[in-house]
Amino acid sequence: MPSRTRLTRRLGLKTALAATIAVPLSSTPLTTGAASAASAASAASAGERQGRRLEVMSFNLRFASDTEPHSWTVRRPVMRELLRRERPQLIGTQEGLYHQLRDIESDLGTHYDWIGTGRAGGSRDEFMAILYDTRRFTPLAFDHFWLSDTPDVIGSNTWGGGSIRMVTWVRFRDLADDGREFFFLNTHLDNSSQNARARAAALITQRIAALDPALPLVVTGDFNVAAHRNPVYDTLLAAGLTDTWDTAAERGALYATFHGYRPLTPDGDRIDWILATPGVTTHRAVINTFSANDQFPSDHLPVQATLTLG
Repeated sequence: MPSRTRLTRRLGLKTALAATIAVPLSSTPLTTGAASAASAASAASAGERQGRRLEVMSFNLRFASDTEPHSWTVRRPVMRELLRRERPQLIGTQEGLYHQLRDIESDLGTHYDWIGTGRAGGSRDEFMAILYDTRRFTPLAFDHFWLSDTPDVIGSNTWGGGSIRMVTWVRFRDLADDGREFFFLNTHLDNSSQNARARAAALITQRIAALDPALPLVVTGDFNVAAHRNPVYDTLLAAGLTDTWDTAAERGALYATFHGYRPLTPDGDRIDWILATPGVTTHRAVINTFSANDQFPSDHLPVQATLTLG
């Protein structure tokens, strides 16, 4: 896989801020002697572990449109409230349009930036953008590839899919974890062709295999098939990835992650996933059902995971 180290997003990538993250401190009563030292060490260790945790979100944003009753104008305030409440440090997004992503970046505040390109090239069409907290992460390299027989040809679509599909990936340095490096990949598979999805999954696994195997890896995406119920899922897990929903120490309630602005479906299909390499620990996984004034921010529910890289 080509490694693009010149960090210039198609319309300019802001300089990432190398600010450190404050580690939460445990309020432990003062003691004396060896007990005091042990207690302090335990509190410091717990704080360090907590500070290293990553808050990751995968979110199909539903492309911005003027169509009511779910126009971007109506949805944007709800999206803003959700993201400000949750403050995910890494967000793999699908379907976002350029101006929509600029809106989200603005709503998140000055400490967020994003990397991506339109699937038809430049600012055209939907993005598989990755948003990140610049206080926590520094991007070291990034690139894109298209889910086709010619993955390095911008906008290529050769497998009969209904739309152009692609992957955006970034190699990050985690400033709160002793500079640990890791890969983050984000994608959106085809909604109409199982053949296109199957071949896309195979290509993604090939590209992952070409990355440095010593580094942790996280994959977010809308895969347009249900977890545990499609060969696409089997292909990705057979390549060594784990499903953070299944490996989580704690899970929220299960809902179908696509709702189409209709009533939510408990125990429904998870078509939006967060996958990771086996050394990544998942502390908690949730499907976020936030809405405001009967309005959801998107026709998908965001999936979230609290992770430690190793």
